[in-house]
Order: sequence, then C-alpha cells, then structure tokens
Amino acid sequence: MVNLDWLQTFCTLVETGHFTRTAEKLAMTQPGVSQQIRKLEHHFGQPLLLREGKRFSLTEAGHKVYRQARQSLIELAQLQQDLGQDDPHSGRCRIASPGSVGLKLYPACLGLQQQHPQLQIEYQFAPNDSIERQLAERHLDLGLMTRLPTLPELQFNHFASEPLCLVTPANWPGVTWPELMQLGYIDHPDGRHHAQLLLGANYPEFEQLEQLPKRGFSNQISLLLEPVSRGLGFIVLPLHAVQAFSRQAQIKIWPMTTPVEEPIYLVRRRYQVNSARLAHLTELFAQHLLPD
Repeated sequence: MVNLDWLQTFCTLVETGHFTRTAEKLAMTQPGVSQQIRKLEHHFGQPLLLREGKRFSLTEAGHKVYRQARQSLIELAQLQQDLGQDDPHSGRCRIASPGSVGLKLYPACLGLQQQHPQLQIEYQFAPNDSIERQLAERHLDLGLMTRLPTLPELQFNHFASEPLCLVTPANWPGVTWPELMQLGYIDHPDGRHHAQLLLGANYPEFEQLEQLPKRGFSNQISLLLEPVSRGLGFIVLPLHAVQAFSRQAQIKIWPMTTPVEEPIYLVRRRYQVNSARLAHLTELFAQHLLPD
C-alpha cells in the first residue's frame, strides 16, 4: 500500500511547483522531499516528474497519480472531519424491528426527529429473518430481533423483554381450554411462535396450534386485534401491540399462571463503528423498552 505521507509530499510539490517551498510548507528538508518523491516513483515503477535543472514538469503517470492522490487525500480529510464531528442529532439512521416493538419505538423516533430535524430516521417493521438478512447486506444500521441471529457477521446483546398476552373479546367469560376451543384462534405471522410460548407454558392440553379452530389471519400489526374486538376469536400478541390498539374497552388481557416474556435482542454488524446518533437512539430505545 502506498504511503500517505509520500502522496501528501507529492501533491504539495505539484501545487507549489518548487522543492524548497514544499520543504518549508511541510517542515522537511529539501533532500527529504526528494527522497519521498523517489520512493513514490519506485512504488509505481515509473517516473512521475521530468526534471529540468531546478524546475520540473509532470509525466503522464505523474498527472494520473496527482489527480487520484489529491482526491483520496480530500476524501480522507473529509472522513476525519466527519468522524470528529459525529453529531448525535444529525445523519441517517436505518432501523428495523418486529411490528410490536415498532409500534412502541417508532413514535418515539419521530418525536426525536421533530426535536432534531437533521436526523433522517428510516424505520422498517419487518420479521426477524428479513432484519437479519438486511443487516448482513448492510441495508440496515441497527436491528431489534426477538430471536437470536445466526449469521456470523452479526453481533448481538440481550436488550429487553416483552410480555406475551392472551387477548379475548372484552365480554368473553373465561380462558379455560374448552372456552378457548369454543372461541377459536386469530392467527398472524408470528402466531405459531407466540402461541407455542404462552399456551405451551400454561395449558397442558396444548400440543400444536392446529388443535385450535382457526377463525382468521392478518399480517397487519395495527389490525390484528380488530377481529378479536369484534368477538371473532382470541389471539396471543406481545404487550406493545396490545397497548397500541385504540379500542381497549373492546378487548381483555387475561393474566396467566405462568407469565412468558419474549426476549428482544439489539443486533448490528460485527466490527461496525457505532456512531453517536445510533448510540443516542439506543438510549432512547432503552428508555421506552426497559422497566423504570
């Protein structure tokens, strides 16, 4: 790899047009400047300067090296400046989470963006598999998942937990196994997973979701409780999704003998530099997901 000091010396020489002024500007000796130019020419295997006494001109290779070196030095300087000015209230943030977590966090993200308009928050509601894939492909900066990631390029930590809730119509009399069989089940994309966790921990009769009469299905997180509120079945959902439903008087959350919580993992790419704005968002997420 080419030495950046040699490139800096070469660019300065081209711009000043004089070895002595280059040495003065870079606090070097003139022989030191000449030595770095010779090393750069040796690296590229061809002359970069045509020397004419105390004057010089650039070879064709010299012009090419100067243009590329100058652009590279500008970009590195900009990168250093950007890193030195890592503003927690400015920049792009690409985030994804399952729907229930998103219902809790997305309004908080919008509130933060209202306070700091230079933030650009892009929030996706997505299933775990999609979040994992997009993180690995660098389409996301941060993900919240409710299962452990499996790809080796990702790192994670247990961040929070969310209770699972059994929800029926408000006027439903009870949640014994026969009563659940009579009411029937409203399914959703994570329905099997949630039902196995909560029903499996509380009902000895439960073996698989297919035991229950299926009354409907929806993949819209904001509408999952709509059929329940209309008396069409029961559902198992994370707490944040239940709390976000607008007609709480038409549904009922039942306490379980064995409460079950679903873990929430904070996931990012391994070796990813955590920007100040992502660190600030992580603090915001903790305020809304962790118990007081």
